[in-house]
Amino acid sequence: QEGLRPVRHNSPSVVRRARTEKRTMAAAQATMTLTTAPALKGAAQSKRMGAAFSVSKSSAGRSVSLSSKSFLGSSAALSRVSVAPKAQREALSTVMMAGKKLDRPLRVGVVGGGPAGACCAEILAKAGIETYLIERKMDNCKPCGGAIPLCMVSEFDLPPEIIDRRVTKMKMISPSNVEVNIGSTLGPDEYIGMCRREVFDDYLRNRAKDYGCNVKNGLMLRLDTPSNKDDPFTIHFTNYEGEGSDGKQGVPDKIEVDVVIGADGANSRVAKEIDAGDYDYAIAFQERIRIPDDKMEYYKDLAEMYVGDDVSPDFYGWVFPKYDHVAVGTGTVINKTKIKDYQIATRNRSAPKIAGGKIIKVEAHPIPEHPRPRRVQGRVALVGDAAGYVTKCSGEGIYFAAKSGRMAAEAIVERSENGTRMIDEGDLRVYLDRWDKKYWATYKVLDILQKVFYRSNPAREAFVEMCEDEYVQRMTFDSYLYKTVVPGNPLNDLKLLVNTVGSLVRANAIRGAQEKTLV
Repeated sequence: QEGLRPVRHNSPSVVRRARTEKRTMAAAQATMTLTTAPALKGAAQSKRMGAAFSVSKSSAGRSVSLSSKSFLGSSAALSRVSVAPKAQREALSTVMMAGKKLDRPLRVGVVGGGPAGACCAEILAKAGIETYLIERKMDNCKPCGGAIPLCMVSEFDLPPEIIDRRVTKMKMISPSNVEVNIGSTLGPDEYIGMCRREVFDDYLRNRAKDYGCNVKNGLMLRLDTPSNKDDPFTIHFTNYEGEGSDGKQGVPDKIEVDVVIGADGANSRVAKEIDAGDYDYAIAFQERIRIPDDKMEYYKDLAEMYVGDDVSPDFYGWVFPKYDHVAVGTGTVINKTKIKDYQIATRNRSAPKIAGGKIIKVEAHPIPEHPRPRRVQGRVALVGDAAGYVTKCSGEGIYFAAKSGRMAAEAIVERSENGTRMIDEGDLRVYLDRWDKKYWATYKVLDILQKVFYRSNPAREAFVEMCEDEYVQRMTFDSYLYKTVVPGNPLNDLKLLVNTVGSLVRANAIRGAQEKTLV
């Protein structure tokens, strides 16, 4: 039964989503509803949380067991599911049954060789899965601030030589040029890593290659989707390293794979192939500027963030240090046509500190603003920017790209038993459910912060004022550096709430006065 997913609680939103995407056959869905409805009543925790199932191997083949991490509810509820009549249990087992045993390794095609695709390909190749990684721009210089959290260095085993700068100080600069210094709460070994994407991405791709991934310099053209269960996909692409290619003019090529991972960025062709839906996107514009040595000394461990209507109506401008230059950039969603004006304003705001600099590279690229409506379809999954995993307010994407690629690969390895069995949509949704459970709240909180503090200059002034608070700095840095929700002190949380409300009240009063003056 193609395209079936693990059974979830029967909340109306989940049933509607399942029906819309045709993930569950009507008969099987009816059987599951009859089996689980009495047990699930009142047990749903959120529209994203469902039953966590694990598939275990037995002498009879593949059998289904409920994981100890299930969110169905009480043990009594679980027992009522387990004692369902035989016919219903058999229908449930059919829905949850994994793919057939393969007489060859599972084949996975990863389209896109940035952090998401490279980290995905690495895990797959490590597990012995036949892995193909297709990337067009091997020297990709994406317009990206290049900041990575400290936890990523150890979690992804990154060598120090690919980190250009260790930022330990930041300046938040308000619309009226009030500067707030941030970083006093950092420990002696804590920092934000700054990297160049062309160096960072190349390292990750080469590491995947070392584990056995077949890396191809190519551009995907289209995807042929099989009409029968377990038949292969055909990825058609232009091969720039194939026989007859001169590196500039590629030759047509194709590969057959069992699973496709779309890691091909905001303009993902894989996403279009599965009708993943549109999303809002920002335009990021960045200039690499080589500045005099004395100016570079100032930025050796310092990053700056500028806020104001002049640099962006809904984001911020930045000056981030690189190996031998600085990256100066900005972004916007709501007024893309003025992006060059915002870039000029960012450069002007930082002019005294980058005086004498020479622009050595200009970059622009779309950046997604929220996850796509559909991120898994059949045996195709989206990760990184292709899935829309960039946070609002901060614009962070590198860590989440790499993490999503790794989580997708881990789900494939787990559910295919190291590439020995075919997988289906339900197996890929294991990755999706784990991702949403872990990071959904992070995206919502940052979305709210952007709407509250980036809506006007007075609100931005309030935001910068809040950043001066040591408690805010510590909580912010700890959450960013380690990607964990840090427990707060109740008294300090209360003080922060009062201060936040006070800042917003003052911001609204200033905004009202400004509007009256204009009238």
